[in-house]
Amino acid sequence: MTRLSAITPSGHAHLGNHLGALRHWARSDGPDDLYFVSDLHAMTVSYNPPRLRSLTRELLAVLVASGIDPSRLCVQSDLVRELGALSWVLECTCSYGEAARMTQFKAKGGTAARLGLLTYPVLMAADILLQGASKVPVGDDQLQHVELARSLARRFNASYGEVFVVPEAVTPPTAARVRDLTSPDRKMSKSTRDAAGVVFVLDDPDLIRRKISRAVTDSLDEVAYRPETQPGVANLLEIYAACTGTSPRDLTFPTYAALKSAVADAVIEELRPIRSGVTTLLSDPAELDRIRKAGADRARTRATHRLDSALRLAGVA
Repeated sequence: MTRLSAITPSGHAHLGNHLGALRHWARSDGPDDLYFVSDLHAMTVSYNPPRLRSLTRELLAVLVASGIDPSRLCVQSDLVRELGALSWVLECTCSYGEAARMTQFKAKGGTAARLGLLTYPVLMAADILLQGASKVPVGDDQLQHVELARSLARRFNASYGEVFVVPEAVTPPTAARVRDLTSPDRKMSKSTRDAAGVVFVLDDPDLIRRKISRAVTDSLDEVAYRPETQPGVANLLEIYAACTGTSPRDLTFPTYAALKSAVADAVIEELRPIRSGVTTLLSDPAELDRIRKAGADRARTRATHRLDSALRLAGVA
């Protein structure tokens, strides 16, 4: 069984990414699992090329420092030739209606939208099918994309010959749903314009403490886990519980100030080794380049036969 998942460098990695995905990837024990930085997906909207390059390297360093086996990591654009070839084959297998039905395109599309916003679900299908992934852990917002990959795999196999594993979307392990500290009605986001409510993985301890001390609570002045009526307090309790391996419902604190102080301490300790590891890796670019190249070579090797077969059966090789 091969699991495959990715994170897009649309901004700096934050606490929600760490608690919700990255540390689960680090605990994965599948020798064929693959995790990658999906930098090509960040190009569907206006972007700055030097910043994209920098964020990609930083995010790769975060993945390594989070404890993910480097042999299971790669950067998407390092396989741009392979993915470009397979994406074209799959685009010629996909209908416009299928692509246009994707929720994200319907929500963000329009005459001014980049064509990549329409076609990137096909690129995502190429990511999955090229590596022979059988399991794809995704949230609800990505289920449609995995269904598209399944449809394209079945259609290609039926039309031209059996090449692709038909992937299955799986629900990842229950993880903390980390909310924005200043607006607990929304999730923490890498691309938010207001970073006051977002704890980034590489924030220094003093900044983490300041952000958490300013987190929105309420006027009830009672620490209780009531997500519907006290979302800000519930968010802090969930963060503390995720960092300490406890249940938010079992936690008690005498005041909001005591809660925020405890949360800050827990988050700082949770992120400390990652921040240290990223600093070390970014100060040694040759080592990070070595990890990246080795990951690209492994991903390319496991994909070559599948791509060659697909091109041959499609009549272009």
